[in-house]
Amino acid sequence: MIVQPVLHPLLLVLLCAPLVALAVWALVRAPSATHAGRDIWALRLGMVVVVFAMLLRPGIPGGTSQTLATDTDIVIAVDTTASMVAEDWNGDEPRLNGVRADVQAIVDEYPGARFALISFDAAAQLRLPLTTDATALMSSLEVMSPEVTDQSRGSSIGIANRMLAETLSAAASAAPERSRMVFYLGDGEQTVTSEPESLAAAAKFVDGGAVLGYGSAEGGPMRITTGRPSTGSSPSTGSGTDAGYIEYQGAPAMSVRDDDNLRQISEQLGVEYQPRAVDAELALPEAPATTTDYSSSGEVGNVIELYWILALVLLVLVAIEVGRATMQVVRLRALARPSSRRSASRSGTGIPPVPERAQRDEGPLRGGAPR
Repeated sequence: MIVQPVLHPLLLVLLCAPLVALAVWALVRAPSATHAGRDIWALRLGMVVVVFAMLLRPGIPGGTSQTLATDTDIVIAVDTTASMVAEDWNGDEPRLNGVRADVQAIVDEYPGARFALISFDAAAQLRLPLTTDATALMSSLEVMSPEVTDQSRGSSIGIANRMLAETLSAAASAAPERSRMVFYLGDGEQTVTSEPESLAAAAKFVDGGAVLGYGSAEGGPMRITTGRPSTGSSPSTGSGTDAGYIEYQGAPAMSVRDDDNLRQISEQLGVEYQPRAVDAELALPEAPATTTDYSSSGEVGNVIELYWILALVLLVLVAIEVGRATMQVVRLRALARPSSRRSASRSGTGIPPVPERAQRDEGPLRGGAPR
């Protein structure tokens, strides 16, 4: 038998001791001639003891199970240029919706890994340093919005080269025994005239990963992003549904995925390139075998919880207490009903109510015999 208390045992004792003392005092003070009072307080004492035992969470060992841990650092670089809200994902949804879905799949694929998030448009930004908190990663993606359209001056698909290399280099220095993976998510559109920066400097720190491309050959229209939420706004655009679309020569500008640029990035990093679509299965590479191991992550003991048995006992005791209280209420109402009827009959005839003793005294007079 083992216990896993919900609070420190000393704190549980301090919480329950006054109630136990009160129940014991009332039990001792109850008249010995009346067993009802003692039974009531004995019942209440039992309820306190059962609750205390429940809070200790008793259980019995139920065997052990192995857990899987991935001793890998994963850096995720996400394109946040205006083209990433082009509406050609799953019909007419923004591409960032596909990015969020794929990042969730990456988190699920590599349990126990540490994740870092880099976003890039006109400049690169480290949104989240390496952490095992996958919830923080997904929260960062949920609130992440693309650059403001009016402030856009063009962007390069390789602008994150220096930050990516520095993040991987710092991870390698801090934990050289851990492997490192990189996932680059973007559409490959180069909107500045200069050649994109090379990401090859980060390749020596990369043990795996993938470049994921979003968009379509036909392209999709891009909504204007203002950075200010308005009525009907979505986290993907940061603008209201009435913000309109970016136009070029009087028509909606269309953003097209550039597969050649994305393949070039995958070659620089030494990873595979995958064009993404909502109906295409995401093929994620296996984590390096040296960092994914059942034996290294140890065994976690399973416990068969027993508190539910105590909960059933408590339920029975509470039912007894409620039933007893209900019977007392019914009994009191039954005792009060005859007096109410006598008062009501006298008030109907205009005769004031007469005490019960007076009614008994009037009995001989009705027979005609003098007192």
